[in-house]
Amino acid sequence: MAFKIGLLGLGTVGTGTAEIILDPAGRNPLLKEIEIKQAGVKSLGKPRSVNPGVITSDLEGIVTDPEIDIVVELLGGLEPARSLILKAIDRGKHIVTANKAVIARHGDEIYTAANKAGVYVLLEAAVGGGIPIIKPLKQSLGVNRLKSVIGIVNGTTNYILTKMAAVGADFDNVLAEAQKLGYAEADPTADVDGWDAADKIAILAAIAFGGRIKREDIPCEGIRQINATDISYADKLGFVIKLLAIAQTNNNSQDDTLQVRVHPTLVPKDHPLASINDVYNAILVEGEPLGQVMFFGPGAGAGATASAVVSDILNIVGILKSSGKTRNLDPLLSCSHQHFATLTPLEEIETRFYARFLCKDIPGVIGHLGTSFGAHHVSLESVVQIGFQGELAEIVVVTHDVKEGNFRQALAEIRTLEAIDSIPSILRVL
Repeated sequence: MAFKIGLLGLGTVGTGTAEIILDPAGRNPLLKEIEIKQAGVKSLGKPRSVNPGVITSDLEGIVTDPEIDIVVELLGGLEPARSLILKAIDRGKHIVTANKAVIARHGDEIYTAANKAGVYVLLEAAVGGGIPIIKPLKQSLGVNRLKSVIGIVNGTTNYILTKMAAVGADFDNVLAEAQKLGYAEADPTADVDGWDAADKIAILAAIAFGGRIKREDIPCEGIRQINATDISYADKLGFVIKLLAIAQTNNNSQDDTLQVRVHPTLVPKDHPLASINDVYNAILVEGEPLGQVMFFGPGAGAGATASAVVSDILNIVGILKSSGKTRNLDPLLSCSHQHFATLTPLEEIETRFYARFLCKDIPGVIGHLGTSFGAHHVSLESVVQIGFQGELAEIVVVTHDVKEGNFRQALAEIRTLEAIDSIPSILRVL
């Protein structure tokens, strides 16, 4: 018996998915039992590599077709993806999606509906492209007490930061080059402002720590403010700058809130994530008793993402083949958590900071900085006068671990000092 799927979207990933299914030789034998019943597109005028007989512009017809077992949503964006997914679930169809935005923002609604209907929503391709991370978090690593999931999960920003470091260029110039090469969209906002990474860490945090995440509560900073000066100083101090998506428990065992955040970060050069360059992604998971394990690979692209999509299709087909149409969901594949996790307020998160000050060249300025930081319980790891920009002395400070609220209070006081001209850069340190 063939298992029939409906594809929503025949763009880069949709076409890659169809090509894998239509060319099963040398792959998992279950692929031979999968049939593309219909493939939905927005425009019928474009040439396609899929049999024209299955192509339709009636997307709603696909999600309501009684013969289709699995709907594969590859449209991207929030609508009509959300509405079509919910309508398919209401018709008892399983869902495979690569759409991190719709899951991060509407996952609560989607998973509640899926659990009620007894269907799966699988999304391996939504985070990390072809890197297997969703299923390992649910299954292979599920017996660990996870402490942190930290990742470079956006290839565009990683490419930009890599090139800025390699050639000493500023952000705008490298972004323009990335757009010409196709590594950055014409509108790069979701990538460079960290929104894409925040969608992905919302998904990973929910799976790793067993609580749904309100995407709008995740503090998110992008890389627009990073410049060649800070990359150079970071290098001299033994760091590289990466856009990190972070989800971790708090060190206090009595505190069951989660830290979930996205921001550019100074990463020590000997850290496993420091060597991840260009468009590659990597996700470092730490737990007990496992310790650390890192998942690395291409974070985007037709082949990588389609590989993850078809893997999810095979998972569902395997279950349907062995258990028939039963609605008893496998708890290792379904979404079992129902509550929302409580996120630690940003001002309560403890981390190290890097700050660059432009100061008037007057005696005692470093002492004034130290006094203001000390008054707000900010301990300094290093204070270095790098040189001069015109008549202004350039001073770089790296702190020990400190509550963000205390650090921000200290900066507010420092800004009032006569000796301080400006604070061009503030970055967190891993």
